Amino acid sequence: MSDTVTPVPETIVVTSRRLWCDGGEGALGHPRVYLEMGEANFVECPYCDRRFVLKDGADEAGDH
Repeated sequence: MSDTVTPVPETIVVTSRRLWCDGGEGALGHPRVYLEMGEANFVECPYCDRRFVLKDGADEAGDH
């Protein structure tokens, strides 16, 4: 068994079902991708595995 620990992807609480991610690291990030949660209360970025979670009590439509 290995002693290495896999880092947990970052979780970010958001107030909208529609959002974008660019890795958050400036030039070291990744191309900006636009994400939508759909029926779920979270979505994960396909590049950096960040998980965006809808804040409790946030507008379910998220279309303001």
